[in-house]
Amino acid sequence: MHSDPIADLLTRIRNGARAHLPTVDVPHSNIKVEIVKILQAEGYITGYEISNETKFPTIRVQLRYDSKRNSLINHIARVSKPGLRIYRPVNELKPIRSGLATRILSTSAGLMTDREARRRRMGGEVLCEVY
Repeated sequence: MHSDPIADLLTRIRNGARAHLPTVDVPHSNIKVEIVKILQAEGYITGYEISNETKFPTIRVQLRYDSKRNSLINHIARVSKPGLRIYRPVNELKPIRSGLATRILSTSAGLMTDREARRRRMGGEVLCEVY
């Protein structure tokens, strides 16, 4: 049993990108689907599909690479962990890496990027950072 399913998702994506795999499979949950939707909207992955082939549904994530077969995800890491939750108000959500990196936040209005949270003037729990 995994104590942190979001960290498991991020680790599978990171390991798959480093191994140059075309897809990775992760166990399904609604929060993982929302994270994968944001990654697709930000252009870090090609797409995803939910597979019900087995008893337990999975999410198949299609990783994205450039023309030289380098992954577009150089860094993907969990920020807020089950043992140490990290919450940030909107005035502390400064752009990182000159705005080229993306933070995924869990807010009262659902999951969103840090750019969207600043636009909506909302803070929340910082789940992960991707660049």
